Amino acid sequence: MLNHQKHLFNIPEDITFFNIANISPSFKSVEEAGIKAVLQKSHPYLISSSDFFEPVIVLKKLFAQLIDLDNYQRIANIPSVSYGLATVANNLKLKSSDEILVIDEQFPSNVYVWKKLADKYNATVKTIRSPQSKNNSVQQWNTDILNAINDNTAVVAMGNIHWANGTLFNLKSIRKKTKRHNALLIIDGSQSVGALPFSVKELQPDALICAGYKWLFGPYGCGYAYYGSFFDDGIPIEENWVNRLNSENFTGLTSYQSKYKPLASRYSVGESGSFIYVKMQIEALKQVIEWTPEAIQDYCRNISADAILKLQSLGCDIEDPKNRAHHLFGVKLPDTSNIEKLKSEFIKRKIFVSFRGKYIRISCHLYNTKEDFTQLINCIKVIIK
Repeated sequence: MLNHQKHLFNIPEDITFFNIANISPSFKSVEEAGIKAVLQKSHPYLISSSDFFEPVIVLKKLFAQLIDLDNYQRIANIPSVSYGLATVANNLKLKSSDEILVIDEQFPSNVYVWKKLADKYNATVKTIRSPQSKNNSVQQWNTDILNAINDNTAVVAMGNIHWANGTLFNLKSIRKKTKRHNALLIIDGSQSVGALPFSVKELQPDALICAGYKWLFGPYGCGYAYYGSFFDDGIPIEENWVNRLNSENFTGLTSYQSKYKPLASRYSVGESGSFIYVKMQIEALKQVIEWTPEAIQDYCRNISADAILKLQSLGCDIEDPKNRAHHLFGVKLPDTSNIEKLKSEFIKRKIFVSFRGKYIRISCHLYNTKEDFTQLINCIKVIIK
């Protein structure tokens, strides 16, 4: 069992931070790597041609290790989830009878791209609504997703947890059914990969897209994409020199190359070898891998369990632990609660959370403690009559 890791961060003692799902704090080591990289740019004559490529390979290998993937060349460096999903959409052709399945109240970047694609081909975006009944609602939601997949389904695009409340989706069964109907499974792992175990070998998604600035502790403006065999010979959304074959040979760059680098390397964003971002990302992934997502889940479960029982005794609605993640979960307050007053109390007490729809979204990590949850409960008690 891990102990808290507050010593690796620069979070002041009077701050209670439950909002990593919005943006993570940096490790001290990531901060130091970024400062070193900024200073390196002051001496460009010390930057060699290998600096454009070798650190990127290190980074891709680390991310591949994290998601249980053997071939790092299936990883692309991307600036955002929307970029990674746009790459997917750019390589799809639909029929007017085709359906794209998304989840109720999915994050906008994983909705707009599919609406645009559906409009282009006069296809349909089908939203699988969350069940209205509380009884077995998560099981019912998963059943509804499975029942919606049929021969018209071209794409299922979803997270492996719901970004607002941590609901766990049964990706094993969903993957099995998408294969049966020749549909693609495109997973947004932004709110799970790094904190929740994920195996490409086990789930075999067609693509996995992740923001890098949340649970992966990278700087804002970085991300990762895994692309499966469906995309091996696809077309990137931009034509940059680094993604072409033999681009490492600087003296031959004007011997223009018609071939892309193999597999997902063709999909990396231009300037993906960012001397600043890549070094920060490497330090971040090293630490996450050292901790392991399994240990992070166990730690978050341990520090939150008693607090969740107390919140439920106050009338708050929280999903059963077996149906949700432990690093991110939603707390629905009693209907009589004064939300605006609670927001003011949070500001006054320097407690940072997110409000997502009807939920307070709590997202915790190894810098949090049971005492942080006590602070949270004491604040919520103020507004519950």
